[in-house]
Amino acid sequence: MRIFFTGGSGKAGHHVAPYLASQGHQVTNADLTNLGHPDVTDLRVDLTDAGQVYSAMAGMPTMADLEAPELVQGGRGSAYDAVVHFAAVPAIGIAPDSATFETNILAHYHVLEAATRLGIRKVVFASSETTYGVCFAQGERKPLYVPVDEEHPVVPEDSYAMSKVAGEVVSRSFHARTGADVYGFRINNVIEPHEYEEKFPAFLEDPALRRRNIFAYIDTRDLGQATLKALETDGLGFEMFNIANADMSVAATTQEVVERFYDGVEVRKEMGRDETFYSIDKARRLLGYEPQHSWRDVLADPRADA
Repeated sequence: MRIFFTGGSGKAGHHVAPYLASQGHQVTNADLTNLGHPDVTDLRVDLTDAGQVYSAMAGMPTMADLEAPELVQGGRGSAYDAVVHFAAVPAIGIAPDSATFETNILAHYHVLEAATRLGIRKVVFASSETTYGVCFAQGERKPLYVPVDEEHPVVPEDSYAMSKVAGEVVSRSFHARTGADVYGFRINNVIEPHEYEEKFPAFLEDPALRRRNIFAYIDTRDLGQATLKALETDGLGFEMFNIANADMSVAATTQEVVERFYDGVEVRKEMGRDETFYSIDKARRLLGYEPQHSWRDVLADPRADA
């Protein structure tokens, strides 16, 4: 595939974009900052500018494509086969709340509009764990039930998560208009491989540090796998998927987490000892997603015998 990838220079994108390229896909990174990876084409694009987005997506991906037989005669709305939209102001506290919301929703609208008007039939976009209203809440918020699945209400209080919920609504609407496959990922806390040794010892010591993330995480390598699976899966229409690793980011057992943090919260199914409270059952079932990585590959589990 020729993939138009937004935000390929960000924390998640700078792992996922090269991974897709390593799987044989041609990837263009549309971002304000270059990725500088030899297998990914950089294209400087301000996604809040509708004209720039449309022009970028309608343009030729690489100089080599000027000779591509299927593109030489024209007639295609876009040379790209798919869009992966990861670009965003990635959290609160980076820019004023109004700027975070404005930037994220304008970029999201422009990317979805350009993609669907140009006839691209596959869009995968990044939403967020924050949409469930726990992560960036003022004070403590508990899920209505656990494990948290895609049917859980999304009623956040912060500008970042509001922009992500709005992006989901925009995406559903463009699917309704065009029938294109539009898949959204409610991505949990993104962890790079080197961060296991840097951050996780504290998490294993004090599970309360992970309460706002519903005790979950997503390894960038498994996020790459999930993205590839979504690109390879056709015909689902509009769907939202939780994306996380299969285990928790803490050493406490699920029962201990329920007793300490989720007293009074409905537990909807019997859970394994280390099973994530951020359900990935839907992604497993519909995409064939199966996480391959864990902090336990790097660190010893101090509660292994619990």
